[in-house]
Amino acid sequence: MRKVLCVDDDPGVIQLKRSILEKAGYEVTACNSAEEAIRELDRVVYDAVVTDWRLGPDSGRAVVEAAKGKTRAVVVVSGYVAEAFQAAEPMADIYLEKPAHPGELVQILKILLESGEKSQKDFPVQETA
Repeated sequence: MRKVLCVDDDPGVIQLKRSILEKAGYEVTACNSAEEAIRELDRVVYDAVVTDWRLGPDSGRAVVEAAKGKTRAVVVVSGYVAEAFQAAEPMADIYLEKPAHPGELVQILKILLESGEKSQKDFPVQETA
């Protein structure tokens, strides 16, 4: 079973993402801060990280930086996609605008983890109108 670290400062969003990903067959660990997520990444090997960009006083950038090179996929799901997408390297593999469609999130994770390729061009930025 593939392990996914899910990071968001909103308990309701964490619960929803956890439920979606567990139903898709992933083993999910939830964290509600960048600091907690970074400690978890140092402690356990994860296949993927799904993180918000704004985490209360913290930044998802720290989570993305910590995850790069330690996981096969890094997905940012945020209401601040434009801000996250414009951040300097390291960049996530894909950015999804909140609220992301559950099926889309699951499909993207599946593709990223199965293909072994991490190409932003394969998954354009998703923005809602």
